[in-house]
Amino acid sequence: MSDGRRVRVTGAASGIGAQDVACADGPVAFHHSQAWQALARHPALDWGRTLFAPNGERLSRTARIAALCRTLADEVETTLRQGQFPLVIGGDHSVAVGTWSGVARGIGQPLGLLWIDAHLDSHTPESSYSGAVHGMPLACLLGQGDRRLLGIGLPGAQVSAGHCVVLGARSYEPEEIDFLRRQQVRIIDGEEIARRGFAACLDEAVGIVASAPAGFGVSLDLDAIDPRFAPGVGSPEPDGLPATDVRTAWRWLAGLPGLRALEIVEYNPDRDRHGMTAQLIADLIGETVAG
Repeated sequence: MSDGRRVRVTGAASGIGAQDVACADGPVAFHHSQAWQALARHPALDWGRTLFAPNGERLSRTARIAALCRTLADEVETTLRQGQFPLVIGGDHSVAVGTWSGVARGIGQPLGLLWIDAHLDSHTPESSYSGAVHGMPLACLLGQGDRRLLGIGLPGAQVSAGHCVVLGARSYEPEEIDFLRRQQVRIIDGEEIARRGFAACLDEAVGIVASAPAGFGVSLDLDAIDPRFAPGVGSPEPDGLPATDVRTAWRWLAGLPGLRALEIVEYNPDRDRHGMTAQLIADLIGETVAG
């Protein structure tokens, strides 16, 4: 970190927001991986807690996700208030509701957010084709969705729509596009990146999110990266971003003064090959502490 703060890693072990529940194993598997063990002695790094969704047959999936997100929001807010830098490892992308609600509460107002993802994650329960909550977190953070997932940090939106960018999307439904356009969220999809180049698109995206008055965050769904370089993800999509581009971007982002928190989600160890994806996560954490 450019400001010298200690980075506190929190695991958010949820798979119940997705159709493939194996992402629930991601944080624990990464915490026990050789890739993490090689980083663990770094003086600026600390693995705090790994949080789990509550069990119970009486609770619906959404209720369990909401409970985890409330606990995660408290953990992230506490990390900020203790002067440390939050880095959340998921788990399916529904945990983003907790991460960014906690940041918004900690800084006292909605923040800017760079959402790097193969998907838009902007369905509501009414528009969702699958009902999977990991396809809804960005809408929730913008103030729309299941009421149990709203207002966890601040009343209303946790993220400033005018300072929010989705980067790298290449698989989505028209309802999501319509919703984000109404919100005036900037969408830079895979086709635009191919046409303009990643560096130019990233520069525009950072200009938008980093202009948020209270600062910004970055949420990386590992499926944004081409599965040749990151096979261990919850919902792999072909033709994604090169891992080298993402590492370069991460290094730049980690050094920016307005950055409030980072999040890496959708690690599925069942689909990883030879620890490739775990090593990529470790590389990104390494860029965080070096930034």
